[in-house]
Amino acid sequence: MTARSMLARLLAQEDLNFLLTNRIPRELATRFMGWFSRIEQPLVRDASLALWRLFADLRLEEARQANFSSLHDCFIRELKEGARPADADPAVLASPCDAIVGACGRARDGQVFQAKGFPYTLHDLVGCAALAREYRDATYATLRITASMYHRFHAPHDCRVHEVRYFSGDTWNVNPIALQRIERLFCRNERALLRTRLEAAGHQVLLVPVAAVLVASIRLHCLDVPLHLRYRGPERIACDARYAKGQEMGWFEHGSTILVFAPAGFDLCGNVTDGAPIRAGEPLMRLAAS
Repeated sequence: MTARSMLARLLAQEDLNFLLTNRIPRELATRFMGWFSRIEQPLVRDASLALWRLFADLRLEEARQANFSSLHDCFIRELKEGARPADADPAVLASPCDAIVGACGRARDGQVFQAKGFPYTLHDLVGCAALAREYRDATYATLRITASMYHRFHAPHDCRVHEVRYFSGDTWNVNPIALQRIERLFCRNERALLRTRLEAAGHQVLLVPVAAVLVASIRLHCLDVPLHLRYRGPERIACDARYAKGQEMGWFEHGSTILVFAPAGFDLCGNVTDGAPIRAGEPLMRLAAS
């Protein structure tokens, strides 16, 4: 058995995994990782990347650049042109990111699930009763970005972002073990809410990037400030940013989760099931025929 497989088996033990990723000073660890990952000393960079490869299936053949100045530079890497083409069907909402699909389906009177047996309400997530009522029967998908994945996210359709809301919060890990133990986890963690309107039909789609331990920083191209634990600006930020389908909208400083909510009339595509991998640009939801 290789050292990597031994580490994987050890960390697969739920109690140990939960303790290592959640029973630590999460905010302190996150601040430290933000500083450490940006060190551009070659020995530190190379040792960090080697350690990362021990814990994750890190694949860099699609990266635009061959060399990285730091661990952080590798985390937020861009891909080669054309690596993630967006599905051209105008009835399709494309996945905004590379991910593992988590809980998904249709909301029931404003209640959705982070994992089996662990519900949360849209009101708790979005902090607005009127908005929660509007999406009480929404179709939703949880897209978990693992540590080794591509960390940038893209427009699911031709759309306009007309408002961003920022929610300061905790930095729980968002892996399946934590989702099965921490109630309302997504509603507790730091997150942003992007309200988008599809250009063609006018449907409004919500994107909710959720930060996590070691990653509490979300960068959006439509804002000139990063959203992170030290952000002290307004919670509601008006904007008017237009994106073509597949165009980059922002990135996480590490891996985390994006929640997608589409109004009644959208259905999940057949490839979208709990535990299935999906890549940015692939079909996520489809507007049902009138």
